Amino acid sequence: MSVEAPAVEQAEPATERAVQHAFVLKEGDTYFVMDSHGDVGGGVDGLFHDDTRMLSSFVLRLDRARPSLLSSGVSQDNVFFTANLTNRPLPVLGSTSMPQGVIHLERKRFLWNARLFERIRLVNYSDQPAQAPLALQFGADFRDMFEVRGQQRARRGDIGAPEVGAQGVVLRYQGLDTVTRLACIDFSEAPLRLDAGTAEFTVPLAAHGEWTLYIEVGTEPGLPNAARFREAGVLARWRMRARQRRGSRLQASGRLFQAWLDRSRADLALLTTDLPTGPYPYAGIPWFSTPFGRDAIVTAFQTLWIDPRLAQGVLEFLAARQAHQTSSFRDAEPGKIMHETRKGEMAAVDELPFGQYYGGVDTTPLFVALAGAYAQRTADRTTIAHIWPALCAACEWMERNMARHPDGLLAYQRGEASGLANQGWKDSHDSIFHADGRTPEGPIALVEVQGYVYAAFLAMASMAQWQGDSGASRWRQRAAAMREAVENRFWLDDLKFYALAIDGANQPCRVRSSNAGHLLFTGLPGEERALSVGHQLLSSAFASGWGIRTLPTEAVRFNPMSYHNGSVWPHDVALCAAGLAHYGERDGVVRILDNLFETASHFGMRLPELFCGFDRQPGQSPVAYPVACLPQAWAAGSVFMLLQACLGLHVDGIRREVKIVRPHLPADIDQLHVQGLQIGSGRVDLHFQRLEDRIVVVAQSAPGTPKVDVNLQL
Repeated sequence: MSVEAPAVEQAEPATERAVQHAFVLKEGDTYFVMDSHGDVGGGVDGLFHDDTRMLSSFVLRLDRARPSLLSSGVSQDNVFFTANLTNRPLPVLGSTSMPQGVIHLERKRFLWNARLFERIRLVNYSDQPAQAPLALQFGADFRDMFEVRGQQRARRGDIGAPEVGAQGVVLRYQGLDTVTRLACIDFSEAPLRLDAGTAEFTVPLAAHGEWTLYIEVGTEPGLPNAARFREAGVLARWRMRARQRRGSRLQASGRLFQAWLDRSRADLALLTTDLPTGPYPYAGIPWFSTPFGRDAIVTAFQTLWIDPRLAQGVLEFLAARQAHQTSSFRDAEPGKIMHETRKGEMAAVDELPFGQYYGGVDTTPLFVALAGAYAQRTADRTTIAHIWPALCAACEWMERNMARHPDGLLAYQRGEASGLANQGWKDSHDSIFHADGRTPEGPIALVEVQGYVYAAFLAMASMAQWQGDSGASRWRQRAAAMREAVENRFWLDDLKFYALAIDGANQPCRVRSSNAGHLLFTGLPGEERALSVGHQLLSSAFASGWGIRTLPTEAVRFNPMSYHNGSVWPHDVALCAAGLAHYGERDGVVRILDNLFETASHFGMRLPELFCGFDRQPGQSPVAYPVACLPQAWAAGSVFMLLQACLGLHVDGIRREVKIVRPHLPADIDQLHVQGLQIGSGRVDLHFQRLEDRIVVVAQSAPGTPKVDVNLQL
């Protein structure tokens, strides 16, 4: 058995592959990105744990050739990846060659407890015995996620000497943070040859015989076998299904629409990690599999009506990580709510500020607004009382920030060059600009952020009144003042639209954008202006036929292939639709939902983080954005917010009431059943049915639970 440490062999050069063609698994803080064969061959692929790539190469070869792919996929519950492969011609004992397609090779893998479990099974369907030369090439570059994304480093830590045993290899790296990271690759039987980059087996296969190998990869050695594989697989599936069972169940009459609902629910379960503070949706794979503030809050808003437990977990986690000190490097000030957290080496040694970073101007007001929505949805006094100090501190930060602005607006300007230049949801460097294309100087006040502040102050007023706090009137006055400031400073009377932002010179960025749709979501505008904005968002300038673009086609920086300047983001579309529904628009919301449903059907019922904003053309599909995260939490949650907007449904846990106003159903969906909608200790089932040109709603309280009032307005 060899103990040499040769360079990892690349049997084939890695080819560029768009993220949407990758296969992903995730469990906790570990995720795996692979190709259709189950191989890891370069690019963004690999096994990642705590923002570090633990496997950068993992390639299977049969007689030095890549097996032929029959099929591959991830199970419906997102637990197991399976690739079905077959041999190219192989040598036969005592003969010249075994014909192609007689050996079935199955690779099955899953993640559990920060560990990869894999089973490789070969079955010989020939009536001739054969020897199958099987090789696994592996390697660990221990690169930080930001390195994988393209960040250059002046220096790195040290790759340690590999340890090669009889049935396993330990690869190690000591980072600049003095942490030693291990990648332990273990096999259920001893390879014929094993070194620091290759395990080779000569597999004897009798006629109609089979052979099985178990592999584990983790941060400590293991003893792979059939029992461990089976037991860990059962636990992984049980945990995932428990996440999917949280909240209400939705059953639609359309098979494909139901598939979209089910896939979205499964993706949210995949991305949700059970933390000590409760469930928390990580943002997306591969780039953002970590807690983000803004993304999680929006996802919680999207699913609040069917699963308020997610919002509770988000609120508790973010309250526990609220800033208490000032740091220009981390864009932190007392009271601010976290934007992003990372566990990798580069964050640990402060090469980047994202270990715990606060450079999101909108996360703090959104946190307060979510708390208010959660309180009304659940009447959960215990949670609100627990996070009340964090809510007050968040509002104090907003007030301090606004006091520095001549118009009392909430604005941002990064503390250091290492931070994010733009700190709203459109946080790419070129996303905020003037009508002539100039980049504005800071501090910058975004239009949607002022709406979030308005919603936050109203939420504080409602929660204060609910708790018998005397400060309710003060918060209402603050909300009214914000509404007046927005209407006076952002409204562009010639465009009948709101400006994108106010720059540091107190001049408006006279650019129409989808950001104004978020303003509608908060309910700040008066009805006339809201309807004007809504009409334009539904026009061809914004509406591509697949969804609402972030910018209209006339914008000077419009580019349908860009990240934020003309692309379509499903969560952005959903917030715009919820805003339209707030002002009574239903037909437009149904069209938006139908557009995104048709988009989802082209992406395997899984909406990506974003896609290109090209106009829809007959016979063509939506154009993918090649490096979009897939799955992405707030993209998966979009269908639930859109559906709620169509149904005109609002849950009030304080009054124990479900209010339904002018409900609509998506096109081609004649029935929708909402089962087990929990309100306090009561549950109600709602059945929506299309009868000619109207929607009929039947409500039934679950047996043995307190009655829930259903207020239906047709």
